[in-house]
This record gives sequence, structure tokens and C-alpha cells, in this order.
Amino acid sequence: MAIASNLGFPRIGDRRALKTALEAFWSGRAGEGELIAAAARLRAEHWNRQRRLGISHIPSGDFALYDHVLETACMLGAIPPGYGWTGGPVPLATLFALARGARGTEAGIAPTLPALEMTKWFDTNYHYLVPMLAPDQRFVLTENRPRAAFEEALAHGVRTRPVLLGPVTFLKLAKREDGGDTLALLDALLPVYAEILTGLAEAGAHWVQIDEPCFALDLTEAERSALSRAHAALAAAAPRLSILLASYFGPLADNLPTALALPVAGLHLDLARGAADLDAVLEGARADLWLSLGVVDGRNVWRTDLRAALATLRRVADRRGTRRLMVAPSCSLLHVPMDLEAEDALDPEVKSWLAFAVQKLAEVATLARALDEGEGAVASALKASDAAVAGRRGSARVHDPAVAARAAAADPPGRSAPYRDRRIVQRRTLALPPFPTTTIGSFPQTEAVRRLRADREAGRIDDDAYTEAMKRLIAEAIAWQEEIGLDVLVHGEFERNDMVKYFGERLSGFAFTKHGWVQSYGSRCVAPPIIWGDVARPAPITVAWTAYAQSLTTKPVKGMLTGPVTMLQWSFVRDDLPRETVCRQIALAIRDEVDDLQRAGIRMVQIDEPAFREGLPLRRADRRRYLDWAVACFRLAAGAARDETQIHTHMCYSEFNDIIAEIAALDADVISIETARSRMELLDAFASFAYPNEIGPGVYDIHSPRVPAAEEMVRLLRIARRRIPADRLWVNPDCGLKTRRWEEVRPALANMVTAARTLRAELATE
Repeated sequence: MAIASNLGFPRIGDRRALKTALEAFWSGRAGEGELIAAAARLRAEHWNRQRRLGISHIPSGDFALYDHVLETACMLGAIPPGYGWTGGPVPLATLFALARGARGTEAGIAPTLPALEMTKWFDTNYHYLVPMLAPDQRFVLTENRPRAAFEEALAHGVRTRPVLLGPVTFLKLAKREDGGDTLALLDALLPVYAEILTGLAEAGAHWVQIDEPCFALDLTEAERSALSRAHAALAAAAPRLSILLASYFGPLADNLPTALALPVAGLHLDLARGAADLDAVLEGARADLWLSLGVVDGRNVWRTDLRAALATLRRVADRRGTRRLMVAPSCSLLHVPMDLEAEDALDPEVKSWLAFAVQKLAEVATLARALDEGEGAVASALKASDAAVAGRRGSARVHDPAVAARAAAADPPGRSAPYRDRRIVQRRTLALPPFPTTTIGSFPQTEAVRRLRADREAGRIDDDAYTEAMKRLIAEAIAWQEEIGLDVLVHGEFERNDMVKYFGERLSGFAFTKHGWVQSYGSRCVAPPIIWGDVARPAPITVAWTAYAQSLTTKPVKGMLTGPVTMLQWSFVRDDLPRETVCRQIALAIRDEVDDLQRAGIRMVQIDEPAFREGLPLRRADRRRYLDWAVACFRLAAGAARDETQIHTHMCYSEFNDIIAEIAALDADVISIETARSRMELLDAFASFAYPNEIGPGVYDIHSPRVPAAEEMVRLLRIARRRIPADRLWVNPDCGLKTRRWEEVRPALANMVTAARTLRAELATE
């Protein structure tokens, strides 16, 4: 029989239950026991839900309170000194200090320790905490978490398939304090993995899923050798266990021979993104190798064409039979919302085209049953799938000929003058001091602000009352920014629910959910829009709010826009057009907004592109095409700006070294980047490349509740000055301040202004 299988389930639960539990604990409204109990309830609900959906191989160990990479590091004892761990199971205080920074001396944690660096999980919008390893790192099993989760599920009557992040991928995602090769630590790490697997075998586990998504990357021969050596050792350590090696997010391609040669019982293939591997696998896989076929897309929300997926599965079954075949999503369902049935306000036609995690597992179970029992056993499901596919393909609402024609004809020439000429005009117009200070855009979204938006949406207040309330918030924000001495102001974005959703709600071709939440990191969840049709801007979006803010001050106020690449990356994108075509449509909508802002007297416009690198294909050979169209779309969006209009962009939590030339090609007048957690490490790329335009390296880590002292920011700025000329250096936080509290933001930004003034005084004496 074919096995209906799952690689991972969303952790956050219905109605973001995990977020609620975490934030209650962090605020002191709930104790540690309550948080642990809430997490246990979620795990039990998820295991039983998957069983009811017909899944036979249900994952355990895929749950994490904050991040699975961080919890793997804690399990392996890879904890830098000072965070309160002295051996044995890792306390929650230590886990959250690593994730969020230290806030006090609880459990011996030094109060000034920062959080670990955070970056994107491969090419997704999920963020993981980067493990920091010592050159002589000693690994130790602090607690066998996979075994504990397996035994917990057994107690609920569910036999699961434990999931474990593979040792080579773990090391490739980590960093060493001395910048050395993390894979040199593999021999020290493998005994701990062997101990984990031995414990699972003792507990009665039959299968273990070891995730090695690094197989989707360009690997060196040394890295392939490390994978071979590691998995030979793991197979030998627990010969009674059947190991499913899982890779996803792309084809294995030239790494496939290495994967097929490993002594594992099964191999998972991402056939949504790596379908090109299938023929080679059918030719080269040994006869007793189980194949897990990811035919249901775990990264997007469109219904599976069940008939097409079944044809792929039957092709494999005809060659190999169904005895060693698993049907699965392409990757963990961490990246899609929980349950479409919760969406009672979606357009019925659009809803009929969608599937969330619960529906995707139902599709998996249907396909496995069809393989075993024939199409007649699932005839109604196939009929519904056929109708949805045909309905979406034939819908007249999806395509707008005028939008398509404009996008096809648009020429992205970029700005009319080079930066060196624009700079002269902008400096004369703006008259800013050295080391100008600004923020990234958003200010705290307090409960009162959220209630105001909710009251308007529910009809409890009318538009006039809402507008007046928003104007008061903007006026207060402008006055406060002037009071502390910021040089470039923002209106605060109080009217915005989300940097993508706010714009998408005002563009054609987008749909939105009420409960379609996806975890970004920790308790931070986003509800990505769904791009289902051609995109256009019916009317100005931000002009009124920004112009009002500018009317209150003589200092420049930045217009704040989300860039086309980020709008694309942080949405669930239609799959019936090339992504670059959709991005070009969005770019034209943003271009219109840029033009309207400058016509309204706005002298600075920030086009945020935090997801620019996130869209980079994992394989180098595929990157040039993406970078060409991504750069072209940004330039198309910014190209309406006159010479005197200063264009800013913002990028965060990405490594830029290998795309610095393309970032320069965006030709933004000013770029702000995340550098506080990495201690200005990211500036090395900008310095060695001799980045020609202006840079604002973040000096305030906004993802931590810490309030950095002015002296700490001065130290960071002095490091930045060694890399970037003083006349091109801006001072700003790492990212927007929406998720922080005013009690943290006010002193932190005041300290930031003090730091900039210190640098100005130093410059004046040189």
C-alpha cells in the first residue's frame, strides 16, 4: 500500500494559539507551566487532526516554541556562554534569551546579551536563529527532544515519525565565532546525533525523518563527502531505524548521486520545485529504496490538480509498484495557513481554487487511496478537483487586457540622472546634517491603534471619526520626532495592518484571509495576500496620510511604500503566469504611487525591499535571470522619481555579499540594512565592493525588547565609519518599530539621536 505521509505541520494552531500562549508568558500574564501545557495541547490536537485526515506517517518533533533551528542548537548544547545554561535541559529563560535578547539577570543571564542573529530559512519568509559555535565546540545531548515528542504522541495513541534537522544542514546554517568552517565540527557532532537515534530506537520508533534541505543548494565535493560520511555513521548507529532523508525547496540535480548512494531507507523528493529529478531517480534508485513523492505543493495555496498528480504517481507506480511509495506534500506545511474552512468571507470563486494545510493533507490521503483502490474510490474528489482547475483556468476575472498590455510595453529605464548628479540636487534641497537620523517607517501598533482599525472595519466608528483619530496619532508622532531631534521623519503607518496587506487591499487582483496566518518567527505571524489575478492600482494609496504629515513639519517626511519584489515574495502568487510578469504589474502600480507622492510635495520616498534576496534561487545557475528581472522591476517602480526626489530602500536579515552588484544596480539613493545583531558584519560586502550610494546600517535591533545605550550605538557607528565614508552614512534602526512598545522605542531612538550627535562632534574635530 502507498503511505499517506506528512513532513511537518503548522505550529501556530487555529487562531494563532501558540502566539497567544507565548505572548502571555513573555508579558508575565502566564507562567511557565501554562505555556508548556498550551504547547502540549497544540501538539496533541495536531497529531489527532492529521490522523483523522488519513495521514499514516505523522511527524513529531516538528513543533517548536520559537524556532526549530534554535531548539536543535539547544538540544545539542550549542549555547554561547552567558545565557544561563550550565548543563542538562535548557531552561526556557535561556531559550528565549537566545531568541529575543536578555532583559535581566534571571537565571544567571547577563542583562546586556543580544539575541542570536536571525536570517531567512532558505528562500522562504520563515526566519531562523543562526547557531553560534565555538572553534572547539563541545556538543552534548541536553535532552532527547525527538524521543520526548515521540513518547508524548504515543501516550495519545499516535505513532509518529520523528523529525530531526540533519547534522550537515545544521552546521551549514550555523556560524563559527572565528569565521571558520563549521563542517570541521562534524566529527564532534555526529556522536550526539547517534545518541538521539539510539534513544528513538529504544523508544520504539520505526521511521525517522532527517531533513537535509542543503541538498537543494550548490554543494562542494567536501560537503557531499560530509553528507555521505554523516549518514553512513547515523545508519550504523541505529540499524533498526528506517531513515527517510528529506530534501525540499528545489531539485537535488548534481547532488542526486550522493543522495541515492546514502544508506537510508527512503528519499523524499520535492516534485513541486524539483520535478526534474524524477526520471533520474527512477533510473538510479535501488529497488528497495522508499520514495516519498512531494506532489502537493507545500509552499503555495492553490488546490492540487489531483488528476495530474495522480498521473505522476502512477508513472512511478508502474515502474516500481506502490509497496515502497509515500505520497506527501513537497515540504513541511509550516509555510501555508492552517485551514481554509475558517475563511467564511473569501470570494466563493477564489476560495474554490485554494487549499490550506488541512486541505492539502486531505489531497495527500486522496491520492494515496487512489493509488491503492483506483480512481473510482475517490471519484467525487477527482470531479471536484477537475471543476476547480477548469473554473480557475476559464475565469474571465483573472485577466485584465489593459494591465497585461501596459506591463508588456513598459520599459524600465531607471532614473533620469546618475546618483552622483542626483546627490548634488538632493543635498541642496534637503540640507541634512552629517549622519542624518531617521527610522525605517512604522511606529508601535498599540492595542489602541489596532482597536481603532477594528472599530472602523466593524462599523463602530465612521470614516470621519477614524480619519480624525489617525490624524491625531500622526500629529503626535511628528511632534515627538521633532522633539527628540530626528532629521527625517515618518508618519508612523498607524493606518496599516501589514506592509504587504495594506497595499494589496488597495490593488486589484489580490484576495485576503481572516485567519490565513503563517509563522514568520517566534510569535510573529503574517497573513500573506493571495494574488489571483492581474494587478493594478485603481487610486492613490498613501498620498493623503503622507501629505498630511508633511504639512505639520518643515523637516522631510518619507513616503513609505512596499516594493514590488517584496509584494510578490510575501504573497501567495498565482502560478498561471511567470513570477516576473506578476512583479512587473506590481511595479507599475508602485510607480504610479511614487509619482503621486512627489507631485504632492514629498521629497523622499522609501520603497522597501526586505525580500529582495529572499527571492534568489537557491542554485547559482538560476540566479541571473531572477536578479535581472527583480532589479528591472525595482527600477521600474522608482523610475518615476525626479532627480530631487530621494529614493530610499530597506533590506533586512539577509546576506548580501554575493548580490552586492545587483543591490547597487537598484540605484536607490539610500539603502538601510540590518546590521545590529551581526555587529556591522554585513557592511563588509558594501565596503569591499565600494558601494557608491548612501547607506544606513541599523544600530538598534528592533527584534529584541532591549533598549541599547547610546554608547553601544556609537561603537557600532565607529565600526561603520571604518567601512563607509562619513558623508554617505545614515543612522537608523534595523527595521520598522511596529512590533515594539513605546516604552522601548522612545528611549532607544533618543539614544540613537545622541549617538549620531556624538559622531558629528567627532567628525567636526577631525
